[in-house]
Amino acid sequence: MNSNDLSFMKNLKYDIPSSIVVFLVAMPLCLGIALASGAPLFSGIIGGIVGGIVVGLLSGSPLGVSGPAAGLAVIVLNAIADLGGYEFFLVAVVLSGIIQVIMGYLKAGGIAYYFPSSVIHGMLSGIGLVIIMKQIPNVFGYVAPEGGFSFLESFSGALKVFSYISPGVLIVTILSLFILLLWQTKFIQKIKPIAIIPGPLVAVIVGIILNGVFAGIPALTIAGKHMVSLPIADSLDSFMNNFSLPNFSILTNPHVYTTAIIIAVVGSMETLLSVEAIDKLDKLKRITPTNRELKAQGIGNILSGLIGGLPVTQVIVRSSVNNQSGGKTKTAAVLHGILLLVSVVLIPKLLNLIPLATLAAILLTVGYKLAKPALFKKMFKQGPEQFIPFIVTIIGILITDLLMGIAMGMLVSIFTILRNNYKVPFRQKTNDIIKESNIKIELSEDVTFLNKASIQKSLMEIPENTDVEICAMNSCFVHPDIVEMIQDFEVNAKEKNIKVSLIDLHLHCPLEKDKQKKKKNKKEELVAV
Repeated sequence: MNSNDLSFMKNLKYDIPSSIVVFLVAMPLCLGIALASGAPLFSGIIGGIVGGIVVGLLSGSPLGVSGPAAGLAVIVLNAIADLGGYEFFLVAVVLSGIIQVIMGYLKAGGIAYYFPSSVIHGMLSGIGLVIIMKQIPNVFGYVAPEGGFSFLESFSGALKVFSYISPGVLIVTILSLFILLLWQTKFIQKIKPIAIIPGPLVAVIVGIILNGVFAGIPALTIAGKHMVSLPIADSLDSFMNNFSLPNFSILTNPHVYTTAIIIAVVGSMETLLSVEAIDKLDKLKRITPTNRELKAQGIGNILSGLIGGLPVTQVIVRSSVNNQSGGKTKTAAVLHGILLLVSVVLIPKLLNLIPLATLAAILLTVGYKLAKPALFKKMFKQGPEQFIPFIVTIIGILITDLLMGIAMGMLVSIFTILRNNYKVPFRQKTNDIIKESNIKIELSEDVTFLNKASIQKSLMEIPENTDVEICAMNSCFVHPDIVEMIQDFEVNAKEKNIKVSLIDLHLHCPLEKDKQKKKKNKKEELVAV
């Protein structure tokens, strides 16, 4: 099923609540990323608005949410200093957007298919753990150093946290977590009038009420540094002053072009990895057109740079929140951008009454869902070829950064492929897949995750009302990513009236192999008895 088939009105009941939750998460993240980037705070909000409304409308991603990305914060911070000011940096943002549009037309979006699922799942889990770590100060009411604690500092940082607990903040955190967990229970979900209200919204309302109550109790008063802090404009002129214009006089400086290329490349990589990850989380198994996504991100960055916003990418955290909150179409992303715009115009004072502890509780639940123990167990069962890159990616993200962690996971995955190729005595020197007709596909002797792009393209080109046979009879090795892709295709094929027959593909499914091995062991035990 593609996004065009989904009814707008039918899915509003899912998209509106999800957009509210995404808005509540995105708003403090936009401000925090702007702070970490050394940019004006309002520039983060501008990036969030552009990412939500403009990129959301142009993108083909049903669940993706775009906005300022933490992965670019250090690059932005250094670039502003190197270029001599924020107005000069905005020129690099505009140029990076132009580069991304060109990349889209050059069909560079296919690079996303060359990343194995073990690395993508590791990326999601690593980000989940980073989210949890970064929220620990807000949970207890401790003011962390700018940028929060690194992984190596987190243990000593935890000791400082426990030495400076704010009772009021901790109470808000505990009650917010209780509400969020309660709202996920079957008991609440059965009560339809209550279930319609998103749990995070209830937590935010309770947090605002508690903040007002605690204001009259000195021991529980929540300090302003533990509250949301949005710029408040008292007139149209002061609101417009929050926007900045790029200074194009720096176009004669070669360094601005280097900065633009770095932003375009890093931003595109984060976007494409997010697309691949979120598509895997999509229960409807929809596939985002990656070249269109690059064009949408490029146009978004051009506009964001022209009006004073931070560079935008599709962001895994917000996209994951959208998925976890029940969003169905890109309407949720667009509505979240509209909510950001409306909120900073009409209700900044009300938003500034929200304790950061409430938002931290929301992010803790998001982080747990991304890195829940069940995923670690699943990856372990799939064997060392999946589990080791998964763990290496997580560790790399925790001790370094997102891109370095992904690079470490990729290196381990490539080493695994080389080892598998060495173990296979004969390799087929033909195309990745051999199509004897447009209704029969024979997988080659050794199919790795590097074959994802070509196989995906072939599957997407299969016409409607077709009988398709996908044969793995002659395959010695089929990577779990390829198995998963074909299984997703089998699910989607029903919408196009395509009948799919899979031959021997189950023999290459790690979980199925484990079941067959257990059955074999049981039979051997019975024979022995």
